[in-house]
Amino acid sequence: MATIMHNFNSGPSILPKTVFEQASQAVLNFNNSGLSILEIGHRTPEFQAVLDEAIGLVKELMQLNEDQEVLFLHGGATTQFMQVPMNLLNDTDIAAYTETGTWAGKAIKEAKLFGHVEIAGSTKAENYTAIPKKLQVSPTASYLHITTNETIAGTQWHNIPYDCGVPLVADMSSDILSRQLDFNKFGIIYAGAQKNMGAAGVNLVVVNKNLLGKVDRTIPSILDYRNHIAEGSMLNTPPVFAIYVAMLTLRWLKQEGGLPVIEKRNQEKASLFYNTLDSLPVFKGPVAKEDRSMMNAVFVMEDAALEKEFATQAAQQGFYGIKGHRSVGGFRASMYNALPLESVQALTQFMTDFATKKG
Repeated sequence: MATIMHNFNSGPSILPKTVFEQASQAVLNFNNSGLSILEIGHRTPEFQAVLDEAIGLVKELMQLNEDQEVLFLHGGATTQFMQVPMNLLNDTDIAAYTETGTWAGKAIKEAKLFGHVEIAGSTKAENYTAIPKKLQVSPTASYLHITTNETIAGTQWHNIPYDCGVPLVADMSSDILSRQLDFNKFGIIYAGAQKNMGAAGVNLVVVNKNLLGKVDRTIPSILDYRNHIAEGSMLNTPPVFAIYVAMLTLRWLKQEGGLPVIEKRNQEKASLFYNTLDSLPVFKGPVAKEDRSMMNAVFVMEDAALEKEFATQAAQQGFYGIKGHRSVGGFRASMYNALPLESVQALTQFMTDFATKKG
């Protein structure tokens, strides 16, 4: 009998079974056209309908107003580390960034190529085990950038600094569409799709069009958000299959009840995991409790000598992807939208059994 797999991988990550089924069928025969989704023209009515539905679903799920433009772009979130400041930050201007972990740090590094960066809040001294509680944002800053969820550190912003006084930019790659937020209060939101929204290869960008066109520099055509808006995400050949998988995932999310329902599920999964973690002395969660991520739960063992044994047994039991990031070690259970509660129940039972055996 095959081992039941519980996919806790941090990304590319678990997707709904129905999405896999529909996407695999479309690879063979897209909408009974006799053609694969991998070979249809991107400027055909068939694909335009896919793109239109995907954009419409983002607007509906996020309840976006008319100022917010939805784009599906190449390059993943890493490209946005430089595309955001290129479009919003003049050479002599200031951008405020929060320093909360690996991904925030990468965004800061790229922004420094385009203007002055001021750190509005940092938890580097705490080894990124918390979210900054007080921010210092210059009123002259072009924007404030936050990373809403740090996949490696296992932290998450639960109190979004909406009232920071400047446009708010957010990397939501690892918690996009996992909870209800006031998405219209953001100047730019960007997210790689491969955790909560679909397959790797496409990046969602939601941009307030009123922020654009204010920098002095010449922006390469392919990196100017205005060009992508004007061309409806068709400035160049879009990642057709990745957008199709994103559309299917967005459709599933709507059918499940949207963000209110998915947030409640995610809270239930996270509560079960963290309550179990805190009840077992053999394990330890390094993140401040009030800043723990609903998406990526990181933990270590009090006795590091047990970690190899725990990892081996976890793999044998079908728990996939729980090894911590190579830069920090330990373990990480990623609990994205499509992960069922049953997988978290299985993992917490395994942890409980392991702890009991080890006394």
